[in-house]
Amino acid sequence: MVNYDIFIPVRLNNTRLPQKAMKEISGKPIIKYLIERLESARKIRYVIVCTTMQKDDDPLVEFLEKEKVKVFRGNEKDILVRYLDAAKYFGTDFIVSVDGDDIYTDPIFVDKIVSEFERTNADYIDMVGFPFGIASVGIKNDALQKICELKRTNDTETGYRLFFTKTNIFQVHTLKPEPHIKFPKNLRLTLDYKEDLDLAKEIFKILGNDFHLGNILKLFEEKPELLKITDNLEVQYKEHWNKNVADVSIRNN
Repeated sequence: MVNYDIFIPVRLNNTRLPQKAMKEISGKPIIKYLIERLESARKIRYVIVCTTMQKDDDPLVEFLEKEKVKVFRGNEKDILVRYLDAAKYFGTDFIVSVDGDDIYTDPIFVDKIVSEFERTNADYIDMVGFPFGIASVGIKNDALQKICELKRTNDTETGYRLFFTKTNIFQVHTLKPEPHIKFPKNLRLTLDYKEDLDLAKEIFKILGNDFHLGNILKLFEEKPELLKITDNLEVQYKEHWNKNVADVSIRNN
């Protein structure tokens, strides 16, 4: 039996929107919204929040434990090592990685990632062509072990996915949107800045927490003014990314 688990990397020591995972919408921390959405994925065994040993993350852990959510505490800056240690602890064979910022993640696509792995046995399943914040990824445990042995850096916090797509040592398969689906330009479906949180409050107020990507697209079609809430953030985000992205060089294997 293959153990498929969702890993959510989260920490509270954020600089752009401090403690964003614990920001509340209608009295409930936003991390809880994400976990509830992911729990409806049919092919998944556990949803596991992977955070750090830092004291800053104690309130997150206390909340999750109270909510009976599985938690793993590991390396602060090296998400890949944190994942590897968590996989060893929980006996995970295949990880669906859902960033804690990606609060609208669609469980349908989580299941599609697992199905693609079952079909191909690929090292890494990528989602390509989706709006920013929707693309989860799948990582085979063997591939995770290999990259942890080969990578040079101990800071993989920003851009950890690139170790699987840019090193040319893994078998990568991709999931793409249906050709007829059109996405609005500059659509952001993530949580990095206050404006992203303002948008989230509107989306969850209108849709609740039982919706899929198609419902979000229909909402923006009916209320295009919502796009304006976050339309000035892309430059800031890219500057932050370029400044912090990990060095993906590897040792000769």
